[in-house]
Amino acid sequence: MSGAMNGATTGATTGAAILGLAGPVLGTEEAAFFRRADPWGFILFARNIDTPARLKRLTADLRDAVGRDAPIFIDQEGGRVQRLRPPHWRAWPAPLDQVNAMIARGAGVGAVLRGLWLRGRLIAAELSEMGIDANCAPGVDLARPETHDFLKNRCLGRQPAEVGARARALAAGLMAGGVLPVIKHIPGHGRARADSHQTLPVVTASAEDLSRSDFAAFAALRDMPMAMTAHIRFTAFDAAHPATQSRRMIGAIRDRIGFRGLLMTDDLSMQALEGSLGARTAAAIGAGCDVALHCNGDPGEMAEVVAAAGRLEGAALARAEAALAQRRPPADADLPALWAEFQRLTGWEPAEPVAG
Repeated sequence: MSGAMNGATTGATTGAAILGLAGPVLGTEEAAFFRRADPWGFILFARNIDTPARLKRLTADLRDAVGRDAPIFIDQEGGRVQRLRPPHWRAWPAPLDQVNAMIARGAGVGAVLRGLWLRGRLIAAELSEMGIDANCAPGVDLARPETHDFLKNRCLGRQPAEVGARARALAAGLMAGGVLPVIKHIPGHGRARADSHQTLPVVTASAEDLSRSDFAAFAALRDMPMAMTAHIRFTAFDAAHPATQSRRMIGAIRDRIGFRGLLMTDDLSMQALEGSLGARTAAAIGAGCDVALHCNGDPGEMAEVVAAAGRLEGAALARAEAALAQRRPPADADLPALWAEFQRLTGWEPAEPVAG
């Protein structure tokens, strides 16, 4: 894996942003922009993925552009949301599809948790080999009857206790494979009836109901290194602002849920938010988010985000350093044996990826 996996800190000059890029090769102008902007990290999408060799080169080039072992993120959940795909990497079932299939096969609680740990460990092996060391997973949102279809099978269950245990198992597998998990979408997206990529969902549940359900699932993972916010308005806490831009909601994440790790926004270019990218970023950082996430690689938008996000400092810097301090090299493992065990437990039989 590119970069020294020793938990090295980023330093006070690091920008408070995670940025995407245009394609599978880092352009000269992009590299120069990243060198000036010095974002805390980068995020990759399908448009950035080509062959394994080119992907390894890309992650190395991104780190070279900023001159440090910057974290590189990806969304590799499985199902619809996975950026590494066949023929070079395995296809994975959606998280809830895996859980439901295992239960239908008679798997007990321990076997379900083992299957999720294996999933995390094997996905981490594919990511870490490519120089990717942070995965925007697991989802800790509760699947409910009203959960929008864009999210439902990306969840891990319906009840807070089961979701908390399942998410912890998957996160532990990722960390054993050298990849930091990012729990999402805190404080909970499952009650939303709308897709926050397209519009702002509004949740009217009481604070007490939220604390017993959605918040409880996240509270079980309050010790995780990083979390991603939900672009949702929770009227019980703030009738005017989405969670990402709400001081009251960020306060509830810190105090009611007890999450103390690095808090990154969901993608600031999503249509749930209003205003310019600079205004969106300033509102999120002002509300208490530590790092602004911008994904589409648009140069003008990135410049606005970088300028408005400012530099990582104070408590936000301390949380960023604490997150990176948890990076470790992948633990030794017999990966073919783990894959065979995963298949036995889950019944999942995708085509094997092509080497190279």
